[in-house]
Amino acid sequence: MQYLDTRETQVAIKRLKDYFEKNLAEKLNLTRVSAPLFVKPETGLNDNLNGVEKPVSFLMKNYDEKVEIVQSLAKWKRIALKWYDFKEGEGLYTDMDAIRPNEILDETHSIYVDQWDWEKVISKDERTEKYLQNIVEDIYSVFKETEEYVNSFYPFLSTKLPEKITFITTQELENMYPDKSSQEREYLICKEKKAVFLTKIGKILNSGKPHDGRAPDYDDWELNGDILFWNPTLEAVLELSSMGIRVDKDSLLKQLKLANCEERLKLKYHSKLVNDELPYTVGGGIGQSRICMYFLEKKHIGEVQASVWTDDIIEECKKKDIFLL
Repeated sequence: MQYLDTRETQVAIKRLKDYFEKNLAEKLNLTRVSAPLFVKPETGLNDNLNGVEKPVSFLMKNYDEKVEIVQSLAKWKRIALKWYDFKEGEGLYTDMDAIRPNEILDETHSIYVDQWDWEKVISKDERTEKYLQNIVEDIYSVFKETEEYVNSFYPFLSTKLPEKITFITTQELENMYPDKSSQEREYLICKEKKAVFLTKIGKILNSGKPHDGRAPDYDDWELNGDILFWNPTLEAVLELSSMGIRVDKDSLLKQLKLANCEERLKLKYHSKLVNDELPYTVGGGIGQSRICMYFLEKKHIGEVQASVWTDDIIEECKKKDIFLL
């Protein structure tokens, strides 16, 4: 069986990332911008992810001010669109590097996160499921084109993506597999369909529980979702993107109340939203290392990114002949 050695992998990573980034920007009309590595906590700009993760923080010694390393740029991007005077139909993207110390390390999870964060200005009328579906289909076409491009250089790599991506809501998925856990449901639908956009994440389902946690103050839980691929290399589900149409004033107030997080309304970002000072947007993050891992058929994310691993993980990878960068 032919495979990419370590040096060839480095070349392939650059080739793959450059192609995907360029095509994503063209497809969604995005301009690349610079982004912060850390923000002040009182701004409310940091991403709370599922609402329980704690960001890495430190004190600027000479100024006695605390800052936090970003967990993602979900809120910052929306502010930036206003700062830079982007218009409807225009958007931005950036390389986002983050540290998530609460991650449980495994084949697809690292404490280092590298992704393309993107955000686009839309009209109020475009805050619909149909518009979200169109955006997902545009992004999926970039995945398809990237697979074809990468495989043209390395023909021993397989074609893994189906012609179209399947759309399904979390409630529909629960109805299909009522006795299964959320992870088991994702496994079953992805193994069957190979590429899935799972929508409406964060809201309470008929079972009385959400499919998964989602912070209440960036995605609208009725208009969001995850892009999930079946990864035949690992025989597992691989989440490539979390995205959605962002909250407006009404959905923000509703979701903060449901999550018992109404104290966030005192933060600058949330105040701007309530006062209608920010544009309507859609956006998300796309995992760079996970894309490389998927298309280059690697068994561990540490084969395509340099991070820190425990001794037992390193030893286990050696036994499996997996070279961690």
